[in-house]
Amino acid sequence: MVNQPQDASGSPSIPVEDDSDKYSIGWKKEIVYILRAIMEKTGLVSAYFDHGQSFILTSIVGIVPDQDAVFFDLGANEAMNRKILDSGKIVFVTSHDKIKIQFTADHVKKTLFEGRDAFRIELPESLIKLQRREYYRVTTPIVNPLKCIIPMKENSKIEVNVVDISIGGIGVTLPLPDMALERGMTFHGCHLVLPDIGRVEGTLEVRNLFDVTLKSGLKSKRAGFQFIDLPANVQTMIQRYIIKVERDRRAKDLGWQ
Repeated sequence: MVNQPQDASGSPSIPVEDDSDKYSIGWKKEIVYILRAIMEKTGLVSAYFDHGQSFILTSIVGIVPDQDAVFFDLGANEAMNRKILDSGKIVFVTSHDKIKIQFTADHVKKTLFEGRDAFRIELPESLIKLQRREYYRVTTPIVNPLKCIIPMKENSKIEVNVVDISIGGIGVTLPLPDMALERGMTFHGCHLVLPDIGRVEGTLEVRNLFDVTLKSGLKSKRAGFQFIDLPANVQTMIQRYIIKVERDRRAKDLGWQ
């Protein structure tokens, strides 16, 4: 089974260089334990390649820690199997106990494992565990604010300033305080451009509406939106953007910018 992930305008990558122990696991025994648990439950694994433009669905069929090797089933499409062998970085996305798991490989090899054809990668040096309730939300820059285009009824669109963002959703400032929004409303085809990352598109659902008083004393209306069924590669792009914003801020605080 193969498919084309939507809006893969940037190459998905895992922020293994992020210094947050909350998400990154680098202990070999724990990595093996997690991957083995996924294998035993025959969990599906999405393998993104070709700069995020393609993926195959596979599953882990073997782990040999002494050889630093992980083995996967071949995909269902032979053409895509050949294509992934010629690809550079591959991003693997799966889950364990309802927690999203991500890791990368520099390349994939075709080999034999227990008498059958299989893919082999080096055991990842780290992986990311990210549970929905742990989604980290970052405040977006005030200068050159992040914009989101939301399609409305009758082919009209509105542009809103994004004040914070996480993999789970965004908080925005509404341009018109009397906009007719209600909790539960869903908007398809919303998009925003993440600087230095790429363009992402998805469906947003209104989760909350509230008034805020700015430092100037003026009142503003804000809304919280949740991403609905966001593709894994788009989640990765947002995660990259969040880490970039945090790093830029740390660099500025330390006088590096």
